[in-house]
Amino acid sequence: MLNRATTAAAVMTCLALAGCKPRQAPPAQKSAASTPAATGQQKTLEQLAAKMKMPAPASPWATLAPKLVELSLHCVEREYPNKPSDVQASDESVKPPRKLHPAFYGCFDWHSAVHGHWTMVRLLKRQPSMAAAVRIRAALNRRLTTDNLAGELAYFKEKHHRLFERPYGWGWLLRLQAELLTFDDADARRWSAALKPLARLLAERTVGYLERLSVPVRAGTHASTAFALAHIYDYARVAGDRSLGRAVAAAARRFYIDDIGCPVDYEPSGEDFVSPCFAEADVMRRVLPPARFRVWLARFLPPMGSTRFAGLLRPPEVRDKEDPRIGHLIGLSLQRAWTMEGVASGLAKTDPRRKILRVAAAVHREDALAKVFHSGYGGAHWLASFAVFLLTGADTEVRHPPSWDDPVTGTPRGLPSKEKNP
Repeated sequence: MLNRATTAAAVMTCLALAGCKPRQAPPAQKSAASTPAATGQQKTLEQLAAKMKMPAPASPWATLAPKLVELSLHCVEREYPNKPSDVQASDESVKPPRKLHPAFYGCFDWHSAVHGHWTMVRLLKRQPSMAAAVRIRAALNRRLTTDNLAGELAYFKEKHHRLFERPYGWGWLLRLQAELLTFDDADARRWSAALKPLARLLAERTVGYLERLSVPVRAGTHASTAFALAHIYDYARVAGDRSLGRAVAAAARRFYIDDIGCPVDYEPSGEDFVSPCFAEADVMRRVLPPARFRVWLARFLPPMGSTRFAGLLRPPEVRDKEDPRIGHLIGLSLQRAWTMEGVASGLAKTDPRRKILRVAAAVHREDALAKVFHSGYGGAHWLASFAVFLLTGADTEVRHPPSWDDPVTGTPRGLPSKEKNP
């Protein structure tokens, strides 16, 4: 992926070593939208959009929701198998998961336990009378207690655990708190109050981390900077955390504003569950005004009617659904789908790319949902969250008016209300 700094370095090297001349600036031309090339590209997009047909959902939401929440209910209090990511400082620090993480010890690993709780909260909030509601509420009452979450906070305050689950787990923890803050329910207010100290700690650490991070991590797995920033920015808007919101917006623009030609034809890697290009586009949708985002997107992605982009219109092949790492590709289809929907929401209603992205999202959705329940525990412990995130429209639920700092001038803009739950 090239940016202006990379291009400038290449030009200087060319001048020094080959004696070549920089390309002269072209004479003033008509706007790009009126050039023959742009007109032809628009026709290609319109033709592609006309050919694409929206697939019908194979299973209704009323059938899927109970099955998905059962996956989370089954794993949030299942301690083993467990994949710890702890730094062990001594013999005494070696403890079973339930001792290290009294709230989030289930679902194979810490971050999956966190977003397993998010899944239950999300569905309880949206469907309070669903059949599993009593069991969901009981599980949340057992896990999201003041004592349990104080234990989680104490863990993060230990010297060797300061980087634990950064940034992926941090993003999901703040997403959980954002969900609780928007849930008008007595239990949810209690759970949110218990979680608040840990959420604040991770929010504060995120601000410092982003100040020190010189370049983003462009991975298709847990280390992805863009994936985490989208979750964290949504939390900041919901909680009214001005410092965090401004830090995320500034970092995203610093990392990505000059990116051009994202190599979508190199995606995916064999064990990805995040599309690096679409994760980046989805976070930039949040921190740029719509008109500016559309200009940026046109430079960032190759034309959607091109052969380079064609690979993103179809889901990846998953040859072994029960392999916990290869099975990541099931989650990739779900994440692609929600980020395609998110990017489409940032385009003009008359833009043919909206339909192209939404049909591609639906194709990815149907392909993934046909595999989620056949992925073994290696997939079942986390895929429900990705499916619920997509199917309930969580990626586009938090509205993003102009960001706290103007993307061009840095001038502060209007602030959201203060955090809703004390």
